Amino acid sequence: MASPLKKLAGQTAVYGLSSIIGRFLNYLLTPLYTSSQLGFAPEQYGIITEMYAYVAFLVVFLTYGMETAFFRYFSKPDSDPSKTYSTTLWSLVISSFTFITLVSVFAQPIAETLGYPNHSEYISWFGIIVGLDALVAIPLAKMRAENKAGRFVMVNYAFIGLNIGLNLLLFLYCIPAYKAGASNWFIETFYNPEIGVGYVFIINLIASVGRFALVLPDMLRARFTFDSDQWKKMFRYAFPLLIAGLAGIINETLDRAMLKWMLFAELGEVATMAQLGIYGACYKLSIIITLCIQAYRYAAEPFFFDQSGDSNAPKTYARMLHLFFAFVMLVFVGVTLFIDVFKFFIPNEAYWIGLDVVPILLLANVFLGVYYNLSVWYKVTDKTIYGSYIAIFGALITIGLNLVLIPVLGFRGSAWATLVCYFSMAVLGYLFGQRFYPIPYNLPKMAGYLVLGLGLFLLDYYFLSVESALNYFFKSLLVLVFIARILYFEFYNRNKHEHPSTNSQ
Repeated sequence: MASPLKKLAGQTAVYGLSSIIGRFLNYLLTPLYTSSQLGFAPEQYGIITEMYAYVAFLVVFLTYGMETAFFRYFSKPDSDPSKTYSTTLWSLVISSFTFITLVSVFAQPIAETLGYPNHSEYISWFGIIVGLDALVAIPLAKMRAENKAGRFVMVNYAFIGLNIGLNLLLFLYCIPAYKAGASNWFIETFYNPEIGVGYVFIINLIASVGRFALVLPDMLRARFTFDSDQWKKMFRYAFPLLIAGLAGIINETLDRAMLKWMLFAELGEVATMAQLGIYGACYKLSIIITLCIQAYRYAAEPFFFDQSGDSNAPKTYARMLHLFFAFVMLVFVGVTLFIDVFKFFIPNEAYWIGLDVVPILLLANVFLGVYYNLSVWYKVTDKTIYGSYIAIFGALITIGLNLVLIPVLGFRGSAWATLVCYFSMAVLGYLFGQRFYPIPYNLPKMAGYLVLGLGLFLLDYYFLSVESALNYFFKSLLVLVFIARILYFEFYNRNKHEHPSTNSQ
């Protein structure tokens, strides 16, 4: 079992590293975006929060599960990998460029519907961004499937470098120089303060076009063939994943849109967007766990399929979840115990009023990661329809709880809705999975990590909340306690506790 897990760790490092570095560097842009000196006020940052919530939904819609379908059919012994790639690619070429055209034509009506009648350019820009991001998913997936790590990493790092570099140029040169009264050709040509948050979108557009240009040669080398019969099979496999993906994005991002539309009448535009901006900025602190999930997923999805034919696959999958859960609970403990340090990641105190949602969202993302691990059973057994059922159930919880809690708790209600949603999905994923594809998960061990993590958080919250050197020392000891438990149960004494039927904690 050690060898497959070492392979997964290596693939996570190669393929996941570029993804996690990119998201982490974007994550590090938050202090610039929320800075009281260089960045945006909460109501302005709320625009960024809202627009990227729509982007997440649309990218899933435009890839419509075909990335996972590509991995499934590309690795089948009786399939033609070249034909699979060509069919998948041209499907997304047609759908992506159709989307870009439609959004460009109807940009103004869409902008008016979303409440930005004077900024239809936002809609046109994001139409191109979303279309190109969806399109490049398949060439990048092919690189992963063929283990072309160097090419994959190069494309991603180029995108990251362009995006981060232009943001730094804007926030560390253009804005400070303009505010200091400097005037030169570069600033006069490329910087207009009236564009404001629009620069964030323009930079994203430039980076997306750059990445598309890099993968275009790979796309042009594809065969100009489209196998309609194979596409129908792939789409039947992918459609439930599309429904699951859309429902999943509803769970992840709908609360931003609901906050805007449900609070607008009561609070007005400025106050509502400020609430949205505060929630979006504090949500960033919980994305530490999401970054871990993202890196893990890049390697885990092809790994799931590679191991599916192995007789030890269920034990491997169980071990994967045990280690993953231990790690993300360690992240939960570390961030929540040192939230007084992490809060400076958002340098504007106007945002700190929302810090109490961070532990809730961190725990929610822990269960999201658990659910992703549990989803292996319906992917390797081709029962993807169950993924749709579970995700739809989660979406109904998200919508229902947000409708009930937002009027009472505001954005804090959205945080609790997210936690309940992901926990419920994890429970359903486990129950269905044990029926159709039993995997020997050690639930007592995982419950031990959960109880200990929550216990350390509550101990810190009630007894160590005062900022002092002594309290930080005790916080560090609590983190070490959690690390010691992981080392003991996952490595030193693993064999004894590997089988929940005969051992307990």
